[in-house]
Amino acid sequence: MPIFYHIDPSELRNQKRKYGEAFAKHESENKNVESWRKALADAGNLSGDVANGPETVFIKQIVETISNRLCVPISSDDEDLIGIEARLQDLKSKMEMESDRVLMVGIWGLGGGGKTTLASALYDEISSKFDGSCFVKDVREESSKRGLPNLQKEILSLVLKQKTEEVVGDVGRLIKSRFRRKKVLMVLDDVDHLDQLKELAGSNAWFGKGSGIIITTRDIHLLIAHKVNVIYNISLLNDDEAIQLFHKHAYREHEPVEDYEMLSKDVVTYAGGLPLALKVLGCFLCDKDMSEWRSALARLKDIPDNDIVEKLKISYDGLKPIEKELFLDIACFFRGEEKDEAMKIFDACGFHPTIGVKVLIQKALITVSEEEGRFDMHDLIQEMGRYIVRGENPKNPELHSRVWHVEDVKICGMHATKENDRIKALRVWSLLDRDIPSSSLPQVIGNMKKLRWMVWYDYPAISFSSEFQPMELCFLELQSSFVEQLWEGYKVILIVPLINYKLE
Repeated sequence: MPIFYHIDPSELRNQKRKYGEAFAKHESENKNVESWRKALADAGNLSGDVANGPETVFIKQIVETISNRLCVPISSDDEDLIGIEARLQDLKSKMEMESDRVLMVGIWGLGGGGKTTLASALYDEISSKFDGSCFVKDVREESSKRGLPNLQKEILSLVLKQKTEEVVGDVGRLIKSRFRRKKVLMVLDDVDHLDQLKELAGSNAWFGKGSGIIITTRDIHLLIAHKVNVIYNISLLNDDEAIQLFHKHAYREHEPVEDYEMLSKDVVTYAGGLPLALKVLGCFLCDKDMSEWRSALARLKDIPDNDIVEKLKISYDGLKPIEKELFLDIACFFRGEEKDEAMKIFDACGFHPTIGVKVLIQKALITVSEEEGRFDMHDLIQEMGRYIVRGENPKNPELHSRVWHVEDVKICGMHATKENDRIKALRVWSLLDRDIPSSSLPQVIGNMKKLRWMVWYDYPAISFSSEFQPMELCFLELQSSFVEQLWEGYKVILIVPLINYKLE
């Protein structure tokens, strides 16, 4: 990088002034200066920086130019950054990169969706433009293990380039006093509680002009409550990006073996554009033959990959108990169903669904379509929810909290004589033309002591069992059923009925 310090490049090319005088002197001493002339002329033709104006400004320009050149550009060939370049440019277009104000940016979305990768790419590209910077990974986990004061100390030492043991005193106060005079870049990755933001990046007044705070989270509510300037909802990979990422992990060759292409598409469809799932499955299948690929895909339909489930389950684990119940009901019964109809059941069960549904949306666990008002969620999120319900007994539905498959009702019918205190919700579309004796069904229902709600279409028996004690039943819906009476005698319960026939 040529720097012309108090000299114009034309003086080198033309060898005028002091250069001309020096060459004349050397020539008078019979020295061969032609190679020297050529070297200086070539130097004068180079493209470089000319020092004009205040020296401090010129030095700052040089540092900025070198820093920008040293920043590693994102390569589309990088296996972990496929699809990130487009999202990075989209995010930057929403940020005021050259503004003097303090900018807080939130990157929000599904677990395993690429939030950390995007934040890392942005950090790598712009960190050189700041006086100090730090990338704090796994704030959720690290704050739980080490406590927020230790994270504050780590941030202070990284930004000020000091050893951790050199940071003494009230760390929170030091951050406020030292950072407000600096242009700081800070990434807080995987934040899950508002207190973490308050303690690590309390307000814009903590930081100097032009500072940037980047926050990744699964909970958009935290970003809204902390009043961040920009909220970016990271999109999942499209089909082309997904197949490219999967190939990078699943194949050692640059292109997939032709016979595996259809199986690859099946895997990509299963992953639904989730980068985490594509990487995990690609790494698992990379040394497997075709028959093993088919076996693995068949197994995934019954038993999801544990690494994927555990990553997605973090969002579920952060819910309150009543929100967990609400989420599991939606995952098991109401995906694709009208929200208004489901809300009647949730309301009857005392779930306070208006606020509960809002929380689930903010944590990226569910969505509600604007046009039709129907519940939806990512395939793997639904799979995670149903996996939680099945627990350690996937083949024993009588031990599940919810039953939604007709075949599972048949299995429950095989245990008609056993008391059941597990099943909380039951939804059956139809048992007509099924190999299930209707005579056993009243006893099956009668043994469900914890049943909270039930929806049954074409219920084939004429009544429930006389032993049915639905002390927790809040909602009952029977349509096109053979029921003549619910039970004999009186039951002290609360029922919100939606029954399409008249009870005598």
